[in-house]
Order: sequence, then structure tokens, then C-alpha cells
Amino acid sequence: MKPSLQLKIGQSLTMTPQLQQAIRLLQLSSVELQAEIQDALESNMMLELDEAETERNNVEASTTQEQAKEETDSSTVETTMTQETIPDDLPVDSAWDDVYDGVGSYSKGSIDNSNYDGFENQDSKEKTLSEHLLWQLNLTPTSDTDKVIAMTIIDMLDDDGYLSGSLEDVLTAVKDANDDEELGIEEVEAVLHMIQSMDPVGVASRDIKECLTLQLRQCDPDSYRLDEAKLLVENYLDLLASHDYNQLMRKMKLDQEALAEVVGLIQSMNPRPGNQVSDSRTEYVTPDVYVKKDSGVWKVNLNAESMPSLRINSSYANMIKRADNSADNTSLKSHLQEARWFIKSLQSRSETLLKVATCIVERQRAFLEYGEEAMKPLVLHDVAEALGMHESTISRVTTRKYMHTPRGIFELKYFFSSHVSTNYGGACSSTAIRALIKKLIGAETPNKPLSDSKIAALLEDQGINVARRTVAKYREAMSIPPSNERKRLA
Repeated sequence: MKPSLQLKIGQSLTMTPQLQQAIRLLQLSSVELQAEIQDALESNMMLELDEAETERNNVEASTTQEQAKEETDSSTVETTMTQETIPDDLPVDSAWDDVYDGVGSYSKGSIDNSNYDGFENQDSKEKTLSEHLLWQLNLTPTSDTDKVIAMTIIDMLDDDGYLSGSLEDVLTAVKDANDDEELGIEEVEAVLHMIQSMDPVGVASRDIKECLTLQLRQCDPDSYRLDEAKLLVENYLDLLASHDYNQLMRKMKLDQEALAEVVGLIQSMNPRPGNQVSDSRTEYVTPDVYVKKDSGVWKVNLNAESMPSLRINSSYANMIKRADNSADNTSLKSHLQEARWFIKSLQSRSETLLKVATCIVERQRAFLEYGEEAMKPLVLHDVAEALGMHESTISRVTTRKYMHTPRGIFELKYFFSSHVSTNYGGACSSTAIRALIKKLIGAETPNKPLSDSKIAALLEDQGINVARRTVAKYREAMSIPPSNERKRLA
């Protein structure tokens, strides 16, 4: 075959750099977007903050936040605080400290120091469980061998604070590391008891029984029903786990009221002591959209504080010469074009986010009025069809974007749920069904909890056709235990 040239006509979609940038900005969260804007300001000389517009937006955002907070906290008790009035003008021959006492002081150069990092000083990260125990171990006088054993035990603790291996495993690990053949299991057990005396109480336990026993030993000796609680944990913990209260009352020779007091004392203990020492950092959610009711109409506003206003630097833009092809002039033109694309992409992101949030509020007005039980079924296709957009665009807009409502702050994804048919020919949201299940379980009799089949029957009486396995799936998704584990003494 001879090579030849052929001319074909066709259509194809090309992802231009502008479109790629717009899509990338669209899927960023508010925190990531602020970092992206900061990077753009540092790398592009043509971009600068529009301080006047940003200040005006911040004032409007602050007003919106205050109004939203007043709506959210309308049920709270208002407290009045008397504050000392600060004089407008100070006497000429006096200092500020002579008239108004400050609440704090700063060391010299603490504010002007260029290395000062306010965010780093506000870091709320806590110590891990291992670090917390090692800190206590360093304060405890021990021999070198015992310290190695203790560190080995600490390394073998899981996230809940339990010893994941046996004492023999600890002994083997220590011998392999130190070649000490004279070390015995008794010394390892002694070190284990030392660690179990540390904070948090119950740490380094080998099972739930030992954990509860250690915590009960730390209780006040005069605690009511303490002896009965220790007896129950020692001998009848399996019956308590299976909620066999009749057997417990017979074996412990207690009436229902007394057994309820004993069980209440045991339930006040922490079965996962390691969770008391958390290494997680506090993450604050910044809402992208504010929703409030004004004159009977739900209104949607963007959070202007989450995205500062940008503009083109006129000084650098005026330096561009139209007919100049030098390297400097070409660089200025390139930066100017990139700055325009970036500002346009930010505007497109804000407009798309506002459109999607407004559409969601219109569809979920019943939720804003009455709560989760009134949630309407909604999928990405419904919003995409209403706005004339692609489902992938709606998915990007609703991911890691948050809406502040009088009922709380929710991710936009929260308002989407699947359809479940009803006997009346309509559809019910899966979120509403979860809320109904939670409400039914919350109102059940403690000693006769509702089974999944009974809950399905009660929902069917309300016109909602849900299978028993669907009820079980929704219940497990809400971390609600089955009926046999929810049984309580009345």
C-alpha cells in the first residue's frame, strides 16, 4: 500500500487551558481556593487585591453572618454584659494605660517579628497516645530494662488503648532487641501493671473485662453499687453484653431498679480509653453559601469572605506597548492574559456555585422549613437538567462546598438522596426515611426495642415501602445497633 494523504471533516471537543483552569477551580474547596489565589497573586504581577471591594464584601458578609447566627441561635438565652465605655478622646497629658487598663501585654518585638506565625501558635493538634504515655514514662523512675519493656508495650497498643499482643510477644521482642535471656514473664507483667496505672485509666488492658475492672478500681470507694458493679464485670459480663437482664437479676439477686443502677455505673466507664487522647486536629468549616429567610422568602448569598476580590494592576498594564515584541513586553502580555483568565474563572465559579445552591434551596425548601423528615428526593441529574449543565459539573460544585442554614451547616452533597416509592404514587427521600427510622427508634420502649421488621411495618403504615434489609442498611449507616443490643432496663 502506498502512503497517501486524506482529508476528513469531523467534530471534536478540545480542553482549552482556560476551560481546564475553570474546571480545576470549580472543584476546589474554599480553603484550597484561597491558597490558589495566594499563589496566583505571588506569581502573577498583573494581579492584585481589590481592597475596597474586598472590604465592602467583608462588611456585607459580616452582616449576613450576624443575621444567620441570630436566626440559628434564636432559641438560646440572651445574656447582657456591661462594658466600660472607652472615651473617644484621651487627655493630652495622660497615657492610654492611665485611662483604660489593657487585658494583656506583649513582649518587645513580639508583633513586629517577621517569624511570628499566628496560625502556628493556634495549632490545636494534641499528643498521640504513645507520646502521652512516653511522657509519663520519662517522669517515672525505672531501670533501663524496664524502660525498654515499657516502650515495647506502648508500641503494641492499638488506637483504643488495648494491648494488641500477648505478654509472651512482648518478652520475645525485648529479648531479640537486647539479647537478655534472663528476662522473665514476671518482669514484663510488672511493667504492664505500671503502665496500666498511668493516664488514661484502663490503658494497656488486654480485654474489655480488664479495662472496666481497672476503671472501677479507680472509682471512689463510697460510690453507690460499686461492689455489685465489680462483681458483675468479674463474673457476668457476657450476660450484660447479650442484654440478658433476667438472668442477671436472678444470679445477682437484685431487683430491676438495683440492676439498672449497677448497669448505669458500668456504662459510665470508657471501654475505649485510648480515644481520650486524640491526635486529631480541629478542622473548621467555612461555609461557601449562606441561606436565610427574609420576608417569607429563602434567599441565597455567597460568602464573600471565602474569596477575595481581584483586579488587574493598572500600573503594570499601562506598561504594555502594542507594537513591542521584546521579551519583557511579551512577558507582560502573557501575565495580563493569564490574569484575565484567572479572574474570569473565579467569576464563573461563583456564578455556577450560586446557581446550584439556589436550585438546591428551591427543591429542598421543605427541609429548611420542617427538617430532615421533609427532605425531598434529589439526584445530580435533576439539578443538571434544571440548570442546563452536565452532571459532572454539578458533582464538582457540590463536593466539599458547604451551606450555612438555620438548621446547621451542611455539605451540598447532603441534599442529594435516592428515591423510594410510596403507596400514594410519589417518592420519598432516603434521608427522610433515615430521619423517620431514627425518630421511631428514639421513641421506642427501652425494654422492648423495635426490630427491623417492625420498623418496616410502621413505615409501610405511613405509605413508605421499605424492605427489612433496607431498614437494616439505613440503621447501620447511622451507627444504630440492632434491637437486641438496644434493649435497656425500663
